[in-house]
Amino acid sequence: MGLMKLAAAGVAISLAMAAQPAQAAQAPAYGFEVVHAYPHDPKAYTEGLLYLNGFLYESTGQYGTSYIRKVKLETGAVVRQVTLPPSLFGEGIVNFADQLISVTWKNGIGFRRDLKTFAVKQQFRYSGEGWGMTQDGKDIILSDGSPVLHVLDPKSLKEVRQIRVASGDQPIANLNELEWVDGEIYANVWQTNYIARIDPGTGQVKAWIDLSGLPETSEPHDPDNVLNGIAYDKTGHRLFVTGKRWPHLYEIKLKPKTAG
Repeated sequence: MGLMKLAAAGVAISLAMAAQPAQAAQAPAYGFEVVHAYPHDPKAYTEGLLYLNGFLYESTGQYGTSYIRKVKLETGAVVRQVTLPPSLFGEGIVNFADQLISVTWKNGIGFRRDLKTFAVKQQFRYSGEGWGMTQDGKDIILSDGSPVLHVLDPKSLKEVRQIRVASGDQPIANLNELEWVDGEIYANVWQTNYIARIDPGTGQVKAWIDLSGLPETSEPHDPDNVLNGIAYDKTGHRLFVTGKRWPHLYEIKLKPKTAG
């Protein structure tokens, strides 16, 4: 997403541009410590990220430079890559079984690919915008920039239910890149340095993760180059984060924040 999405989203613009979500005080907050910093392509406009079998899978946005790639975690070296047609703005990706499923921003076009070869097995249509994607082992979860997450059947890719995300009674909009982490949905809140930890059953934000201390969040940079990218190694219990055009991907460990 770029700054033009502020108008396109049409919801909670003041929340999106805030230093922190206005409702962050309503749930426990976590800081972090960096366990390791890995190289990340500083030209990658990260929209989707996941970790699988020792590799990162990443999708990027922007018209004409949207691609999907498989990357070596330790070096950032590209193992496999496909480029989307220049008319498409790439967004989230998710693995399911032997497939890699991706969406685009405003085009309403998605792709089902072979996980090993990236060959297109199916092109599909959906309504609304595509932002981030993840899966819980049973269903696929899609964000569209609103406070509503869409739960899709992985076979038909049709919506089966919705998750309305809120902190207390306040809806949380601009939910972007998603990751399933130990029974919770982690969601970047676009244009902030915060990740929401969401209860998938109730939609309530259980906790916030404040990543403001990462170098790329404090250095002067293009306002589009925001935090956006969460991946989880469920076997090694490792959490990775990055952002659009960030030169690093970080493995982090969460730490409860203390008052004051």
